[in-house]
This record gives sequence, structure tokens and C-alpha cells, in this order.
Amino acid sequence: MSQLLGDAELAVQDLQMDSRQVKENSLFVALKGQKVDGHNYISNAIQKGAKVIVCEHLPDILKAGVTYLQVENAQKAIGQIAAAFYDHPSTKIKLCGVTGTNGKTTTTTLLYQLFKSLGYKVGLISTIRYIVDELEEDASFTTPYAIQLQALLAKMVESGCTHCFMEVSSHAIDQNRTEGLHFAGGIFTNITHDHLDYHETFAEYIRVKKAFFDGLPKGSFALSNIDDKRGTVMLQNTKAKQYTYSLQTVADFNLRIIESNTSGLLVNIGGKEVHSLLMGHFNAYNLLAVYSVAHLLEVEEEILLTALSQIQPAEGRFDCLLSQQKKLTGVVDYAHTPDALEKILTALQQVQTKQNQIITVVGCGGDRDPLKRPIMAKVATTHSDKVILTSDNPRSEDPESILRDMEKGIVEEQAYKVVTITNRKEAIRTACLLAQAGDIILVAGKGHEKYQEINGVKHPFDDKKILQELFDKL
Repeated sequence: MSQLLGDAELAVQDLQMDSRQVKENSLFVALKGQKVDGHNYISNAIQKGAKVIVCEHLPDILKAGVTYLQVENAQKAIGQIAAAFYDHPSTKIKLCGVTGTNGKTTTTTLLYQLFKSLGYKVGLISTIRYIVDELEEDASFTTPYAIQLQALLAKMVESGCTHCFMEVSSHAIDQNRTEGLHFAGGIFTNITHDHLDYHETFAEYIRVKKAFFDGLPKGSFALSNIDDKRGTVMLQNTKAKQYTYSLQTVADFNLRIIESNTSGLLVNIGGKEVHSLLMGHFNAYNLLAVYSVAHLLEVEEEILLTALSQIQPAEGRFDCLLSQQKKLTGVVDYAHTPDALEKILTALQQVQTKQNQIITVVGCGGDRDPLKRPIMAKVATTHSDKVILTSDNPRSEDPESILRDMEKGIVEEQAYKVVTITNRKEAIRTACLLAQAGDIILVAGKGHEKYQEINGVKHPFDDKKILQELFDKL
């Protein structure tokens, strides 16, 4: 049920969900967040000049000259309103959404690189950054809220972009941030244990991911990794045309790994051999997803295969650096789930020689799912020769408490491998001191992030920069 009280013909100058940003003739939407309820700021917004209020329940006192739109779900409503305000930009661009636990950033970034290299004007909406053709800005959310999202897409259309590749997070799906978007296609990478601090159960996490595919329009495509046991589940009930990709079974798109080493991957894809600069078995899935999407978007085969061989890894995803003096390999990766950590360590084990060690520096974020902490430690100790447990982004939690949770996952016979150093910089330095020529140091969990969040403050901290500085001193 919705109702409109006031002048329906009022023109608004902009849309806001933060009362502090309201200007004269703004439309203000009162959203109920986990910590803040926008309904408490309606009077502030009106004082600052808001002429239209979108809300789920009306304030006790209605101000003359202000139009009130009462809706059942403000998140859904603002998605539709923002789409109309910006003249439905997603219908004027080929918008492809990538969802899944791991691989979203790599897949979207590689797609952006690929289409850019083919001469297209392209947009990117990812965990790391938002890009409108050549213009970049740091990302505030993996998937922005509806107003910012529609504004970004409008800029892309204005700049002449023909394609946009965006990450679609489970939070965004659950909070209806994608409402009002028209997707040309949706891609499912995989689903593993993550975000249960928000979704509470794994079943709910799966349901939310599936809702994205349930909502795809009839003329779009739904592409799913069927090597993941939930891959076929994602395609149930979708109105989109269904396609599958796989490394293990017959699918619409297949890839076979011929060689995997420190120089990348040699694969057979589309019946042709292609060398990729991406490393590791898990990246073969990302590569195949990119190939499949490009094929569905009608990129010519020969041009596509050539371009695939030239694309670079995403920042903070299997990001490699070398210490020439001590002959060490450093890898910085965003892996912050048990599955992602296991995949990157397995990839490193595949290129590891018998004489060399894998030394892993890893922590877990605060105010996030505590159940994965012991699992992360167990994965690290199982697949590494030495492990240094350390602080990640503790946020409002005591980092020592987080580390104690992680230590519960270490079995007695592997305890000799593990040392706990709370200070992350000191932990990375210790890994460098422990390493011998030819060893591999993995610094996992933060990847592209340039900060460490402690008690609400983001302190400058860059794993890759710190590791490189330490390498230069060895």
C-alpha cells in the first residue's frame, strides 16, 4: 500500500538519503538501516529544503508545502524513483551483474579490461573502484546504494559507454539496491561460507543470491558455474536464457587447463590454446566466465582469444612481487573466506618446489562472521609450511579476541607451524625474516585495501606497499 499526500507535480532537483546532504528542492528518502533510521531525520531534511519525503510511515506532523509519499518498502521505492529521475540509464547500456562469494572483483575487472582493449567505452562498478570510461573513483561500497548507482550509470550513458560490468553483493540484493536496474545478463561464480553475520544462515545467503537471478528479465542471459553444487539452483525459476560454464563437466562453455605455473595458465578454450597471465586453478574459472560473457555479448572469437591472453590480474588479487636480493616471491590477495584462502594456497602449492616453503600471513575481520575464524586458521595451517596469525580489520572488536577464535582451529600436530603476532606490519616483517631463497610469502585478507580499520578509524595500511618496502631492505 502506498499513498501520496501533497502536490504530485512538484519538481525536485536531486535525490538524497542523507539528511546532511539535502538542498533546496531535494527529495529525501527515509531509509531504515541496521543502525540508523532515516525517519528520525525527516524534520532535519525539511528544514534544509526537502520538498518531497519518501517514507514507510508518516511523521506525526505534516508540514505544509511538502509532498509525502508513503510506501511499503522505501529501498524498493527509491530504486524505481532513482531510475526514473536519471531516465532509466540501465536500459541504454549493456549492464552485466556478477554475483557469488569469490571471483566477483576479478571477473568484473577482467571484463572491463577486455572490452576496453577491444575499443569499447566501458563502465565498472566493483569493490575496488568505480570507472566511467577513463574516469575513476574509489569505491564506497561493493554495490552502491540506488541513487549513486543510477547516477553512475547515467554518467556512463552520457560518456558514450556501451557496456557496464558490476559486482552485485548479497547485501545489495537483500537491501533492494538493484531495484530499477535492467540487466542484460547475470553471472554466478560460486557460493561458500561468508557474510553469515548479516544473513545469519547459509540457506538465507543462498536464497538472497538466487533472488538476483529470479529477477532477471526475459531478454537477458543467466550464466552459472555448474561446478559449484548450487550452480544449477541459481538458474531455477529465472526468466533469462540459461547458460552454464564448467571445468569438470559438459556445459555450454568449457575450459581445460594444460599447464599452470608461475608464468600463468595455458588453457584450451573454445577449441584453441590460450596463454593467460592469470595464475592458479581458481583463476581458470574467472577466465572462463569472462570468455563466456564476451561470447554471449557477441565478441568475435579470434579477437576475443587474442585479447584474453593480454588481460592483467585485478589489483590485490594474486598480486605478485619479487625480492631480487633474497629471491622471494610475495603474493598479496584479498582472500578473506575459507574457500578463497584454500584456493589461493592450493594454487601456490601447485607451483611450489619441494625445497621451498609457503609462509602465510592471515587474520580475520572484526564485527564479521566469527564462525569462519577457526576455519581460516585450519585452512592456512593445512596448506602452508609456516603461518603467522595477525590482525586484519578488527573494527570495534579486540584483535586479541579475534586471534583466540582463530587459534581454536589449529590442531595440535600443526601447532608448531604457527606463531601469533597481533601487529600486522610486524607479522609481515617476521614472514620476510623467516623466509629463505625461493620461498613464497602470502599476505592474505586485505588485498587492494589501503587502510586498517580500528575502532571506527581507518588508518593508512597497504599490504603490498609494506611487503615491497621490506623486500627492498632485504
